[in-house]
Amino acid sequence: MDYRRFGLPDFNAIPRRDYLLALLSGVLTALSFPKAGLWPLAWIGFIPLFLACRHKRAGLAFRLGFLAGLANFGGILYWINIVVTRYGHLPWWLSLWVFLLLVAYLALYPATALWFTRWAELRGVTPLLSFPLAWCSLEYLRSFALSGFPWGTLGYSQYRLLPLIQIADITGVYGLSFLLAFANAVIFLLLRRMVRGAPYPWPKKSCLLLVFMVAATLGYGALRLHQPPDGATLKVALIQGNIPQDVKWDPSFQEATVQIYERLTRQAMASARLDLIVWPESAAPFFVQDEPRLSARLGALSRAAGAGLIVGSPAVEREGERMRYLNSAFLFTPNGAIGPRSDKLHLVPFGEYVPLAKLLPFVNKMVAGIGDFVPGTKFVTFPTGKGDAGVLVCFEGIFPELARGYIRQGSRFLVNITNDAWFGTSSAPWQHLSMYAFRAVENRAPVVRAANTGISSLIDSTGRITDTTALFQEAVLVGEIRLTNRVTFYTRHGELFIHLLCGAFVVMLVATARRKKGKKEELS
Repeated sequence: MDYRRFGLPDFNAIPRRDYLLALLSGVLTALSFPKAGLWPLAWIGFIPLFLACRHKRAGLAFRLGFLAGLANFGGILYWINIVVTRYGHLPWWLSLWVFLLLVAYLALYPATALWFTRWAELRGVTPLLSFPLAWCSLEYLRSFALSGFPWGTLGYSQYRLLPLIQIADITGVYGLSFLLAFANAVIFLLLRRMVRGAPYPWPKKSCLLLVFMVAATLGYGALRLHQPPDGATLKVALIQGNIPQDVKWDPSFQEATVQIYERLTRQAMASARLDLIVWPESAAPFFVQDEPRLSARLGALSRAAGAGLIVGSPAVEREGERMRYLNSAFLFTPNGAIGPRSDKLHLVPFGEYVPLAKLLPFVNKMVAGIGDFVPGTKFVTFPTGKGDAGVLVCFEGIFPELARGYIRQGSRFLVNITNDAWFGTSSAPWQHLSMYAFRAVENRAPVVRAANTGISSLIDSTGRITDTTALFQEAVLVGEIRLTNRVTFYTRHGELFIHLLCGAFVVMLVATARRKKGKKEELS
């Protein structure tokens, strides 16, 4: 409508329908992730948002993208409220503000991607190119900006589609994100032509390219899935103690905790001849270095099993009167001796340390722990006799570069020790688990995962989750993993694919900035 006929300025507010479409996109993409796991929605989730952004100025597209981002990350990360209220002891209203602040920060990334897409489109650049490049480049930026938080990367939504995710041994998870973003743009243009008719051309070449990309990805995946592992076989036992979080560090419960893990470990030893036993993060509620009596009991278990025992435990280093605490894993060798120690390299901000603590003295940790941790400084691998293990503590596995670092250091498989009790029965344990399927594929390295309250699991080198435990139950998971002798393109070259995409994005940004707007659209 031309409001100038009534002596009024142009009406540029976003219609209510467009707000609803943006929210719908956020909901659809959130539902594509575990626990709901409706993965097909990731292929079409952006279409309502594209529809809302039609004929909009770039600034309004930013606003709509921000709203979609709020809905997306709000739906994926709702469990943060559980963590900061139940274990951080924040009042619900302050927890809500913390949650909204995080979600608003994360929503800036999809908002910027939509702003760039629309800004470039007004200068004659097709969304088929601009949106996938912008989306993936900003996902990558999110993985390391402000210490990094790559939770909810779009490609992870497809973790159960084994033929599709095998491409990650070349491209990493961003190859799947690119394919999904491109598919959304193509399907939107196709639907637009079908609904609106002649003003818009049929995207024939784009459809053919999408079909080729999907077919090539599936074909490559089929080839990889038919390549059997060619390395040694390890018999592994994962011990899930299910220790309640509110008593985990209670000194009066220390002996009971140790007894639970001893009992479950002996149960595993009675069921099979083991090569490796894994306890979860901080399963030993004491300092292994400073408690020789309790440490000797752990050594006796590994000696009786004739197998290595990996145990999560805090570590302490003394520098004069200064104490440095680390979140670590210890290896007890088959002869009962304490072997090497691997320290957590990437700490949880506001959980294990406070970023910029000197500038933010009023901020306390949101999750109670033991002291203020410092990060480890190097990759340490654990020998098992059949292949070295690289240990990822807690959420370290969401960072692909850390898993790759352990493999390049000589590890043949990955071990994740974690305590997901913080998350309750929310979607977070399933979301956390899904990312390890990609770590396995990227490096063709199986993953064994011991979680205090679950989900403990075995993941083979194709990303197949072969066995899992239930949440919040004592459990012993015994199974085999098969190593491979292959070194992947990803292991050799890392994030080369996303670096190329980022380079192309920067080139497009510079080239587009030099172009003038094309034929004016009817903007609102």
